[in-house]
Amino acid sequence: MSEFLSGYDATGWNGIGAPRGTPSAIIEKLNKEIDAIVLDRAMKGRLISLGVEPLSMTPAEFGKRIADDTEKWAKVIKFAKIKAE
Repeated sequence: MSEFLSGYDATGWNGIGAPRGTPSAIIEKLNKEIDAIVLDRAMKGRLISLGVEPLSMTPAEFGKRIADDTEKWAKVIKFAKIKAE
């Protein structure tokens, strides 16, 4: 698609979140444990075999990713005049 539309980028991703207001100590503990699982050699190999690129992010980086994607797709929706049905 990017060959026809300069700058086109649409990638899917998955992540794990927690409810707003979750204490930072719990967020940090979850992040540490999830990172250990995702970066485990066997798990990383399994994810790659399924076509998933395992990434490790801090909670702040993940929050920025969500905010950036929300802004990006809001612009697309507005430009294309997409309406919910």
